[in-house]
Amino acid sequence: MRKNRFHLLLKKYTSSLFIIPSVALLGVFFFFITLENVNTKTYDINRFSTANETIRSPITIEDEKETERKTRETVQSVSDRYLVSDEITKERVNFVEEIREAINTLNEKGEGVTDNQNRPITGQEKVQKLNQLLSEDISISVKDQTFLQLIEASNEEREQGFVLLSKSLHEIMKDGVRTENLQTAITNVQDNIKYSTLNDTIKKPLTELTKFLVVENSFFDVEQTMEARKEAAGSVDPVMIRAGEVIVREGQTITNQIYENLELVGVLDGQRNIFPLLGIFLLIVLICSVIGYEMYRLKRNHKLDNNKIITIVIVTFVGMTLMKIVSLYSEEYNEIFYIVPIATCALLIKLLINERFAFIMAVIYAVLASFIFNGKITGFLNAEAGLYILFSQVASLYFLMNVKDRTTILRSSLGIMVVNIMTVLLFIFLSFEKYSIQDLIIHSGFAFVSAFLSAVLTIGLLPFFETGLNMLSDVKLLQLSNPNQPLLKKLLTEAPGTYHHSVMVANLSETACEAIGANGLLARVGAYYHDIGKTVKPHYFIENQLSIQNPHDYISPKQSAEIIIRHPYDGANYLKKYKMPKEIIDIALQHHGTSLLKYFYFKEKEKNNHVKETDFRYPGPKPQTKEAAIINICDSVEAAVRSLKEPTEEKIENIITSIVRDRMSDGQLDESPLSLKELKIIQQTLFDTLKGIFHSRIQYPIKEAT
Repeated sequence: MRKNRFHLLLKKYTSSLFIIPSVALLGVFFFFITLENVNTKTYDINRFSTANETIRSPITIEDEKETERKTRETVQSVSDRYLVSDEITKERVNFVEEIREAINTLNEKGEGVTDNQNRPITGQEKVQKLNQLLSEDISISVKDQTFLQLIEASNEEREQGFVLLSKSLHEIMKDGVRTENLQTAITNVQDNIKYSTLNDTIKKPLTELTKFLVVENSFFDVEQTMEARKEAAGSVDPVMIRAGEVIVREGQTITNQIYENLELVGVLDGQRNIFPLLGIFLLIVLICSVIGYEMYRLKRNHKLDNNKIITIVIVTFVGMTLMKIVSLYSEEYNEIFYIVPIATCALLIKLLINERFAFIMAVIYAVLASFIFNGKITGFLNAEAGLYILFSQVASLYFLMNVKDRTTILRSSLGIMVVNIMTVLLFIFLSFEKYSIQDLIIHSGFAFVSAFLSAVLTIGLLPFFETGLNMLSDVKLLQLSNPNQPLLKKLLTEAPGTYHHSVMVANLSETACEAIGANGLLARVGAYYHDIGKTVKPHYFIENQLSIQNPHDYISPKQSAEIIIRHPYDGANYLKKYKMPKEIIDIALQHHGTSLLKYFYFKEKEKNNHVKETDFRYPGPKPQTKEAAIINICDSVEAAVRSLKEPTEEKIENIITSIVRDRMSDGQLDESPLSLKELKIIQQTLFDTLKGIFHSRIQYPIKEAT
């Protein structure tokens, strides 16, 4: 018994220690499989040499020099801003009106007549009188000859001339007249007069008057100019080199500009950046921490052993390798990742480990996929690939339910197929790119092949794990529950009473396991085989003693105990011989724990007060799992209830309670993960089940013969 406990303890710590190197191995594998996707490749290139291959930018970065040059050119292209003085424009136009009104006033007072001598006045006198009416600016700047010609012109021509002059002056000056274009503005006004229909006698004075009227009215505005240049500089978009953008093509000459771009994106020798490596290292540490925690969680619940750890490692290696191989054929943003049969990993882990761990690994695979399919562009994550890989695996977990045989896996691929195609269409419809019908068919075909290959690979790889690593899946359990299995046939033919007992224990155990969330299918199959060792000497067990003498009546209690105690270990040997899964073998070994054969012990004690209790106890080990502990209880409950001549609800309940208490007080459940709450649920479940089996029947009256 001590030897068995030592082996169990050694096995427990060996398995726990095996987790650490396994997780470390996965971490190293993740690092090297993603290294190429995060580590920038560098090149030994000189200026003005020829590129041996096409080089793309591994990062998105701003070309600051080019941005600065573009900004400088844009600022320089901004013209100076000038402020047009409307006051000056209005003043010059008013000068025209003032001259017109002064001449009209002069004529209204009696043009050519003096007050005293009543004789015609000279032209010079007319001009002098006009100068007295005009403002000083006008009288000083305009020649007397010009005034004289205006005075001598007819009223109609003069009015038409002033209208044309005012209009032309306003049109020219409203847009601003600067020093550099003053002469051009004067010429434009003069041309308007020159090519008008006015009489030549009026054109000449108007043309001369233009030289005085047209002046500079547009002045350089420092504030507006600086604001315009600032706005222009702000409107310049940064010149970016995008991740994946071709810097130089194969055979192209490395110009100075190209060399500077290569240097900028960090692909020249001596420019290796370790920060992406640190980033992927931190990610892998996080991933490995999650995997390690989940493994220890499974270990605490007695659901993890070395073979399962190896299975996780192998499945992960297979899945990641498949993705890496497919990524080698991916060009830039090619959607070839749709064909990866990654759902195989989720299906295998769910079948061989459990659904929770499968979902966690599905998320991890999706995260790594976003790196593997990033086109080897540092810092870029392919979100489409990550989401597709995740949706495909989650679909496989959802649709793989109620496994009855291997064809269930194939049927689940239909659901995976639908989700894969829907995800592909989702990405296409959300994209701004235009896809042809041919593209839709090809991408959907990839999704179809991925689902089909996932099912085929799962079916093909499952026997390898079941046989090579002696792993136990629901498919394998269903196969083992088939009555045509050789050991079950042997049990039925050689120990029919034990076979019936095993079936009843299987029903009770499965119901109890499902009530507390344990593996009911494992409990059922384990119960089928738990007493296979009784086939060595079937008649020494009461359920097989039909119409024969009890052989224990003819041997000593100690000999009887030795025969009875041997059956768990004889059964384990049978199961090992037939290469049954370890979980089934453990149930056979543990279903009696280290319990005491009380009947034979007390019988021997009647004769020998010095009898050793250890001689009448099973060597163990005690139940290590919930399923083994439940079978331990159900085995005794079924036998005890079956022995009742008149099973009532009260008797059944008392028996169940007594057996559970006895197991607890004897320490048989100490090494199992069952809690007190779960034990209460098990008691109630067994009571409800047995009450239904042994319900009271109506006693029909027997009609007496007449």
